This record gives sequence, structure tokens and C-alpha cells, in this order.
Amino acid sequence: MQQTPVHDRHNPDLLRLIPATARRLVEVGCSSGALAREYQTINATCHYLGIEIDSAYAKLAERYCNEVLVLDIEEATDADFSGRLAADCWSFGGTLEHLVEPWKLLRMICLHLPGDGCVLACIPNTQHWSVQARLNCGSSRYEDAGLLDRTHLRWFTRITMLEMFHNAGFKITEGFPRIFDEPGREKVLGAIRLMATSIGADPELAAKDALPIQYVVKAVSR
Repeated sequence: MQQTPVHDRHNPDLLRLIPATARRLVEVGCSSGALAREYQTINATCHYLGIEIDSAYAKLAERYCNEVLVLDIEEATDADFSGRLAADCWSFGGTLEHLVEPWKLLRMICLHLPGDGCVLACIPNTQHWSVQARLNCGSSRYEDAGLLDRTHLRWFTRITMLEMFHNAGFKITEGFPRIFDEPGREKVLGAIRLMATSIGADPELAAKDALPIQYVVKAVSR
């Protein structure tokens, strides 16, 4: 399957959650290496390991990563996690939703993460108002990128994202929604409030959870 188009932009919100003193960082889905490029200016002593399933993307990432592996992370073994993939920081910038079993992978990482280690992730919000609007009129068509990226295998809301990390043995210590100015959403939010009320849910919470296009989180072992 064709991968999400390569990009040369980093996620500044994800970058600011990465510990400035990370010793060994693994970024799953490093694309062109843009995040590595920016982080290396903050912490040049960190060994930055990029993982890419696409060899062409991996070649680009070699410009900025100390090491790049062409690997399907879900095929990594227990020996890999305790050996060549050992790290005190893992980064998933729009990657977990592309995996078959992200829950299983997070549990494996949790088992091998050092006490001062952490996992960072940026995860798209399927509860976003635009997705709900498209579903309502039957126009939720797959796209090359974005919330309806055709390569997404899993879909998360704020609630199910929190459950995923908790069930994998993590607690989220820091995080925030990524909300942007999006014209046209107010009318849809009104309908979302009405729908929530009709099923006995909190209308204001439903509207609030429909605003973020993504969530950025930092998690540590419980």
C-alpha cells in the first residue's frame, strides 16, 4: 500500500514534549527526518534512531538521524526491544493509527522502557467535527492524507486514546489538544450538542472533544 506522502515539516508541539536530555530516541515513522533535524539542534548528544517502512523515505531521513532502520515495527522481536531498539524515548508522530496492533506495541515498549523513559505521540482525533459532519451525510471518503488518510488502520478519540495508553501500562503526564481556526464548525458543533443531548451524553463535553484535530501526549510507565 502507498504510504502517506513524505513531508519535510516537523511537529512543533511534539518537539516541545521531547526531553532535552534524552539519551537514545526512537522515532517510528520518521518520514524525511524533519523532527530529528530539529531535535538535534536541541540535544546533539542524543542517538537518534529513525524507523521507516518505506526505504525511499528512510534514505531522506539519513540526512538527520544518527541511524535509520527500514523496518515494520510490528515485526520487531523481544530481542530487538532489549537490543538495537533499546531507548529511553519513543516518538510516534502520526504513526500509531497506521498500525495493526498499536496496543500490543505499546505494551512491548512499556516492558522495556527504563524508569526515566517516556513515549510521545501525536494522534488524530476521529471525533473531530468535520468527520462527524461527513459521516452524517455519507461522504466520509478516504483521502491521501489527513483525518481520513486511506492508510489509517485504527481510529481514536480522546477517550479511546487514554484507554489505549492506560491498558498498555502507561500514564499520561503531559498533553494537549491541537486546535486550529476552522471556519464553518460552529453550526456543526450546535448539531453535535443536540445529538449528545439526545443520547443522554454531556453536550458541552461532546462539543469540546470535537474541536481537536489531533492530541499530543507524553506518557510514562505506571
